[in-house]
Amino acid sequence: MRVRPTVARVDLGVLKANYRAIADHLARQQPSRPPGVIGVVKANAYGHGAAQVGRALEDGGADLLACADIEEGAVLRAAGVRAEILVFGALSVSDLDGLFDGRLTPTISTPGAARAVQAAAARYKQRVRYHLKIDTGMNRLGFRFDNLRRTLPEVLGSPNLELDAVFTHFATADDPGSALFDEQRRRFELALADVAALGGRPRYRHAANSAAVVRDPRVWFDRVRPGLLLYGIVPPPLESAIALNPVMTLTSRVVAVKGMRAGEITGYGGRFTASKPTTIAIVPAGYADGLDLRLAGRGAVLIRGQRAPIVGSVCMDMLIADVTGMDASPGDEVVIIGRQGNDKIDAREMAAAIGSIPWEIVCRVGTRIERVYG
Repeated sequence: MRVRPTVARVDLGVLKANYRAIADHLARQQPSRPPGVIGVVKANAYGHGAAQVGRALEDGGADLLACADIEEGAVLRAAGVRAEILVFGALSVSDLDGLFDGRLTPTISTPGAARAVQAAAARYKQRVRYHLKIDTGMNRLGFRFDNLRRTLPEVLGSPNLELDAVFTHFATADDPGSALFDEQRRRFELALADVAALGGRPRYRHAANSAAVVRDPRVWFDRVRPGLLLYGIVPPPLESAIALNPVMTLTSRVVAVKGMRAGEITGYGGRFTASKPTTIAIVPAGYADGLDLRLAGRGAVLIRGQRAPIVGSVCMDMLIADVTGMDASPGDEVVIIGRQGNDKIDAREMAAAIGSIPWEIVCRVGTRIERVYG
């Protein structure tokens, strides 16, 4: 039984529609050979719930999902996901038995990881398909693009490893002014030529995250990897012609309404002082639910179809909204993320208000908030 009034509603029908919209867009732009779609469900499906989202994407046609680590892959398998699952993350300190128990596809991004997976595959007497990650300039995980002729022969010669795909990751796909994006594209193409020269024959290549999907068809290659786009959010500052809708709404209820006299404060630290008689509403959602402290004085919620500024401080379990002149009452719906009446507040707006990014906004929606799926 639900007790707390703060709830995240996740519309799986909208999720599947977003997946289809992305796939249809790719097919319209490249009808002769449309790229496939890898559904990215890492970080608990960006806060939406990996088990439910994974099953919904599979039902919607996804044949390959991607997560961050072996543990996330195990969650998807336990939820009944049958599609192929790619593990993006590093494997050097992981329990590699989970790759075999969960029938997961590893990313190999270092020579050490290749040796470890080769040894594990030999113990299991299996041949493991893997994705090879190339570092083209982000300087995080991956084989350096300019050193492959030295580092790759051992990997490609591993008797129990089968190269299935080659990929890279863009550092600045969401920055139209950055020259690094195009430089990484060129480096990746050079790396692909080196892989081929060394005898590597991957089935496909992928590089495009959500921002790159929107920005440049040249980097779509054979598959794309939308994450944020799947959940109906376009990476800022980019815009997209793809018909997408947010999958998650976050709502609560007013639990108390009270008046303040001019000169009185509310919230920790006395950061808000009423300059005139003011009415405030108390909402049971706070930083323990993933709401950022910086929303106080910068963000707003929707109550009775109007914007109610967040004032005072975002507390652990509640926030305070200025509802002066709104005739608000206990029990009124509060929209934190979503639409009410003719207005809406989305993750992009909330992120911009606090100097953050929408990825963080949705990923931080707290575990004590119940997800209701529809």
